[in-house]
Amino acid sequence: MTIWRLTTMDLHELLRRLRAGESRNAIVRAMHVSPHTIAKYHRWATEQGLLSGPLPDLATLDALRAQTLGANRAQRHPNESSVEPYRAEVTTLLDQGKNAMTIWRLLRGRHPQEFTASSSALYRLVHAIQREQPPRVTLRIETAPGEVAQVDFGFIGYLRDDQTGELRKAWLFTLVLAWSRHQYAEIVFDQKLTTWLLCHQHAFEFFGGVPQRIVLDNLKAAIIKAYTREEDPTVQQAYRECAEHYGFLIDPCLPRKPQHKGKVERGGVGYLKQAFVPLLPEGATRNEANRQLRSWLLTEAGLRVHGTTRELPLRRFETTERAALLPLPTTAYDPAEWKQCVLHRDSHVTFERSYYSAPARYVGQTLWVRAGLRDIRLFASDFTLLATHPRAAQPGQRLTQPDHLPPHLAEALQLTRTTCPAYAAAIGPATHQVVVELLASKPLDRFRTVVRILHLADRFTPSRLEAACALGLAHGDVQLGTLRRMLEAGLEAAIPLALPTPPLEPLVFARSPEELAAAIAGGATWN
Repeated sequence: MTIWRLTTMDLHELLRRLRAGESRNAIVRAMHVSPHTIAKYHRWATEQGLLSGPLPDLATLDALRAQTLGANRAQRHPNESSVEPYRAEVTTLLDQGKNAMTIWRLLRGRHPQEFTASSSALYRLVHAIQREQPPRVTLRIETAPGEVAQVDFGFIGYLRDDQTGELRKAWLFTLVLAWSRHQYAEIVFDQKLTTWLLCHQHAFEFFGGVPQRIVLDNLKAAIIKAYTREEDPTVQQAYRECAEHYGFLIDPCLPRKPQHKGKVERGGVGYLKQAFVPLLPEGATRNEANRQLRSWLLTEAGLRVHGTTRELPLRRFETTERAALLPLPTTAYDPAEWKQCVLHRDSHVTFERSYYSAPARYVGQTLWVRAGLRDIRLFASDFTLLATHPRAAQPGQRLTQPDHLPPHLAEALQLTRTTCPAYAAAIGPATHQVVVELLASKPLDRFRTVVRILHLADRFTPSRLEAACALGLAHGDVQLGTLRRMLEAGLEAAIPLALPTPPLEPLVFARSPEELAAAIAGGATWN
């Protein structure tokens, strides 16, 4: 029961119970009134001061209600629509192309106090107005063979994923040739841009040619911004590329005009939902459904007598329309997605959770990313090609070209625990020995020390670093600070590898052999 259907006597009883302090649930059970209605009248009674003081009689209450809440809707004729007073306004909004739900919202906004009718009441009035108007005359547009195709997506329910076995939402992509009514259809698990482009490629290969113009609605995979009175539609860059590759024209419908592509609305998606989808076995996977669908298109759908042309769609296609299609290009289009990404300060953009490098001078700028199935291309804002990378095999993968980084960062990227010994060996054996010993030392990780030692070659030349390392090894001190101070002072060539040893004089016995023999015999003594 709504606020307007409560009679004055019911309202009087409701006020009496509210003043008595009854709970909302008790009033609901006693009067069979919704809690929402009770709450609305409770607010109204509070505003009018009816919850205290003398309770007004029915006549006074009815007059107050009519004055503050509008005409006494409870006393109107039972067959009178609650939105009848707004008929003229509703008719004007219908003429402007507004639908019933939009009109209902507009009336609620324009008349917040007076208009409280339900959307169902407005729908009934709209239907009554439409029945009173003369039927709208339409024009059926006939096209030449190969001139037009219409394309659409339609949700068909859930199918099993071939890989995981889980049920997933499934959509039907359908492309209908307008002249022959022959069609291509494919079941997919999403409506992403790449899927949209691949479906076009598969359809053109199925027909063996390309129609001159494709009519579509304003789905996001193709159209960024729909037609307006002032502007043409904005087409996705990747879909524009696809059209240029195959040579067809893109013809978006006006917003909310599905009749502009009625052949695919009724004879494509609608027909397949009614005639094919119920044939799918319980628990079918997407690949199984697509195999069944391909066969069904060439038999049941292609060999039926079409309700409009009164001919077989497949026969009309084979005898006339196939030859009128544009030829397929020599190479298939690589379905690509275009997206704008910022080049971060590590000289990489992030695209689908992977990282791709671009020249460091563009850090902070917004770049265009063209993501194909096989490679990723990065463009500047003026579409100058900056980099090409193979597409990452898995999320988190980082693809870096060293020449994109500043020189000092590129060198640091190349120096790893694995490559440092090779860099050191190119300098000399002493440097190689120092690096190997430091990398092998435990428990302290000396990798940063090794990198800084190798950088001394850039500052002091490789030959001087080799001499300093040889001197450090000879004296048992290869600390970074020692080597740096040695090079800064130029001591690597001034200090010998070892101190000179003085020559030894020949050794002689202090006694003669005769004196030794006599001492042994006991005939002489040592002094």
